[in-house]
Amino acid sequence: MHPNAPSASLLPVIMGGDFGVYGIGRSFNEAFGCRCLCVANQPIEAITKSNFFDVVTIDAGISDDDRLAVLKGIAAAHPDKALVLMANTDVHSAFIARNSQALQACGYATPFPSIDVIEGLTDKAAFAQACGRLGIDTPGTVVVDFSQATDQDWRAPEIPFDFPVVAKAARGDAYDAIEFEGKRKIWFMESQDELDSLWESLKAAGFEDLFLVQELIPGDNTAMRSITAYVDSTGKVALIGSARVLLEDHAPTMIGNPVAMITETFEHLWEQASKLLTESGYRGFANFDIKIDPRDGRAMFFEVNPRIGRNNWYMSAAGANPMKVMVADLIDHRQVEPVQAREEILYSMVPDRLLLRYLREDGLRSRVRELIRSGKRFDPLLNPAEKNPYRNAIVRLQKLNHYRKFRRYYPEATDKSF
Repeated sequence: MHPNAPSASLLPVIMGGDFGVYGIGRSFNEAFGCRCLCVANQPIEAITKSNFFDVVTIDAGISDDDRLAVLKGIAAAHPDKALVLMANTDVHSAFIARNSQALQACGYATPFPSIDVIEGLTDKAAFAQACGRLGIDTPGTVVVDFSQATDQDWRAPEIPFDFPVVAKAARGDAYDAIEFEGKRKIWFMESQDELDSLWESLKAAGFEDLFLVQELIPGDNTAMRSITAYVDSTGKVALIGSARVLLEDHAPTMIGNPVAMITETFEHLWEQASKLLTESGYRGFANFDIKIDPRDGRAMFFEVNPRIGRNNWYMSAAGANPMKVMVADLIDHRQVEPVQAREEILYSMVPDRLLLRYLREDGLRSRVRELIRSGKRFDPLLNPAEKNPYRNAIVRLQKLNHYRKFRRYYPEATDKSF
């Protein structure tokens, strides 16, 4: 690493090729004016046609050894650069944690927790236990262990709460490694028969990790909260911010991913999230999913992801660029005063008319309209710095595709939110 490196010598290397990767690169480019390197199989055109991204193409399903060789090759080709390795998926986060020593040895700063912390906190089953120790509320949870599921006498545990329930993998990287027909990111199960069918599908696909069944907390998408944080190399929470979710994606493989949010200060949630991170010895970026239970107002912590999250750019839009804090810590080796995102903005990836259609609360609808009128509506892919007309036309056409997606997967707003 290069102490006090000027921005011209900074090279962010970002694994993955979705809109979250673009958001990470946009934050780097806005903070330091630097170019970014995307390492991916099929990055979106918003990246490939960007004026500040270069791309290294890799094969799909590449092994750890081959992926590591690619990253070592990039480091060797840029000996004069201060390298930062970023990602925003569970698979890539786990890869970086497993190989952190080798990556750091060839010059990469890696703002991710260790593999021990990932297993002890960001694993969704372990997360519930950690929250319990600290008196933080989580949904009722049953852990289903598939490590012995091929045994003839294996049976899934009984579910002690009423249907409907939510089912999801404890670790995203283990679930991402399997494929089966009808696969979803999160499952909404109406009956025991549906749950039993899922167990059979997982067994047939060779799943050998942990799956969770959780009680369904009522309330629509607007009951969800997102927290983004950065813990510096001294163990201090150096950055934190949050948002109220307005609308989530409902396509099967993307369900639960916010597509529209309003940044908002939730001091009590910040305190709880900070306690979880500092008590666990966490380092690097973290992203929390929380839901407010409308029955009693309790904040239910669902999980913490060991990465900055797909919607990371909402922090930069709110005036708290995460990359400035991280680079100060890992590249410049200096402490900064804690940064908190307190500016209210609308972060949205869908057309305004579509968003307003799904907001059932008059107060939220009024806030959204006012933020749009006052010029505080931001989209990570609609970047004034991008001058390629083809790229910008593609991005705008893809926005319109949300009408089709929501008509197919979420035609009417409901209280079913995960």
